[in-house]
Amino acid sequence: MSAHPEYRTTSRYLPDIDAFERGRIDPDRFDQRAHVYVAWLYLQDLSLPQALARFSDALRRLTRSLGAPGKYHETISWFFMILIAERRAGAAADDWQVFEANNQDLITNARLCLTRHYSKSRLNSADARQQFLLPDLALGS
Repeated sequence: MSAHPEYRTTSRYLPDIDAFERGRIDPDRFDQRAHVYVAWLYLQDLSLPQALARFSDALRRLTRSLGAPGKYHETISWFFMILIAERRAGAAADDWQVFEANNQDLITNARLCLTRHYSKSRLNSADARQQFLLPDLALGS
């Protein structure tokens, strides 16, 4: 796939919001790191409710345009956006490299982040795909 003008000129793919919202991303390179980065970008300029709405809408459109609408999972999307917002409240929130370095678990251990808060049955439920469900496991259990 040829690169779009919106693609960053880095060795690792990080799309911007415009490319994400227009669906002009390389789906083979839109990994967990790219998801976290785009969510982080939304939170640079928007409140959490605004960021949730725009990110979720764009991700739904993207999965539909790729012919995979079933890949969208509302609980997972919202959980990570809320977690990113919480962690942005810490030091160096406006510096992606610092945020990424301090929050590698969001990128490399995303499944572990989820399983600390959600049971498998709750996370895999049809309701969790369609609407945000609160965690059903105690923090750290």
